[in-house]
Amino acid sequence: MVYSNKYIALIKQSYQFGDFRIVPIRFEDRYLIMKWRNEQMYHLRQNLILTRKQQDIYFNDVIAQLFYQKQPKQLLFSYLKNNQCIGYGGLVHIDWEEKKAELSFIMQTDLEKKEFNLHWHTFIKMIEKLAFYDLNFSSIYTYAYNLRLYLYSMLEKAGFKKIKKFSNKVIIEGKAIDVIIHERINPVHTIEIHPATVDDVDLVYNWFNDDLVRKHSYQSAKILLEEHQKWFQQKVKDKFSMILIVKIKNIPIGLIRFDFQRNFSVIGVSIDKNFRGKGLSIPLLIAGANYYFKKYSNPIKAFIKKSNIISVKAFKGAGFHYYKDEMVKGVDSYVYIKNANK
Repeated sequence: MVYSNKYIALIKQSYQFGDFRIVPIRFEDRYLIMKWRNEQMYHLRQNLILTRKQQDIYFNDVIAQLFYQKQPKQLLFSYLKNNQCIGYGGLVHIDWEEKKAELSFIMQTDLEKKEFNLHWHTFIKMIEKLAFYDLNFSSIYTYAYNLRLYLYSMLEKAGFKKIKKFSNKVIIEGKAIDVIIHERINPVHTIEIHPATVDDVDLVYNWFNDDLVRKHSYQSAKILLEEHQKWFQQKVKDKFSMILIVKIKNIPIGLIRFDFQRNFSVIGVSIDKNFRGKGLSIPLLIAGANYYFKKYSNPIKAFIKKSNIISVKAFKGAGFHYYKDEMVKGVDSYVYIKNANK
């Protein structure tokens, strides 16, 4: 069997977060992985010590096949720092119909005590990009023996919620151990979107006049309430514009605005200051683009001040691609673009 380094099920093969990245699982890492699994059998669904011969057979007969399957049951990755493998994992027990998968991750054994939270957090960030933003999975979950309480606290900080407990599910060293399942729902799927109405005028006014919004706007001066009320009443009726209110659990968290041009639409986004820093920018942009492309086919363009690095990262994370540099009202800016079905 020829061992590939690309999954035909994926368009994007590699993901990076800081100094770390994941790539399709490498044949050269098989013995390191075997070593770590043998050392950490206590928390794995593995009953016997693996041998090199068994690992070779498994990689040749099982892992190598995954690269050529349109809907493989597993998508496994080598977890790298400076191109050195220090862990591995991915999505396993994939249900392509329900769009769900189990998250699996093992790190180099001596990192378990020293850098556990760092590596789990980093790995989750990259796998979420794959599962939620590229594959549009509805959720990912973990299935873990109740042996490492610090795992659960880390998962909950990362947005996972405990959904099931199987009491005395397994026997380890003569002791009955519970199994706990934690799940993370795709944040894009928790977002509700509806067109703005005239009743939203005050809500939008407060968002527009926020200091950070004004700083990154091409019109930085504060907006007068009377001017805003007149503008907003016209805008919600304008057939060349669309203002969307974004909610989570019926709580307004921000807005997305589209202004229709001849061959494209311009997007603008504002997030309530109480919901910034919670990882919502990318899901909000994806949900907004999905809503737009259900109605329209013209590409979406985002005009971003070069100084606004956070917005650039958010648009890139939401699948927008660099288009060109442009001066906008005398300000050096980037133009990013997103096309339908991309």
